[in-house]
Amino acid sequence: MLKQLVIATAVSGLMATTAFAQSSTAPAPGAQPSASNAASPATANFITAQTSDQWVSSKFIGTDVVGNDNEKIGDVSDVLFDKNGTILGYVVGVGGFLGIGAKDVALAPSSFETVPASDSSSAPKLKLSMTKEQLQQAADFKRYEPPRSTVGSGGGTSGGGMSPGPATSR
Repeated sequence: MLKQLVIATAVSGLMATTAFAQSSTAPAPGAQPSASNAASPATANFITAQTSDQWVSSKFIGTDVVGNDNEKIGDVSDVLFDKNGTILGYVVGVGGFLGIGAKDVALAPSSFETVPASDSSSAPKLKLSMTKEQLQQAADFKRYEPPRSTVGSGGGTSGGGMSPGPATSR
């Protein structure tokens, strides 16, 4: 009985929150979020459609990166962004075969030029003013790994504490 009451209360709260969010002022369909509303976490700014100059990550990951000679030198393996959603860099996998042995390097978005698709069956590409060899010589991109917790001898724990596992690469 108590379990059902807790579940009913949680569902009611969720429904009330959803109803409130739907009744709050939202921008007109297709409108871009305003700068004043973007910083407010209480205001939902809906984006109703993707435009031709916007990419979604599911299509962006794997995008070919080409050099000055328009030959493929790598591909986008990840996107680095901060807690505010600002894109800081594109992680490019260079070298290797089918992703095995590839080296990751990260570059600021301003390093790239977008090359539109040559026809309807191809995808846009990102162009760098670098060669594959220059990318391979660049510093490796090191992914953040949170510090592992240690169990102290005088901390009052019994050594059965859990520590975070290794960070995943993607």
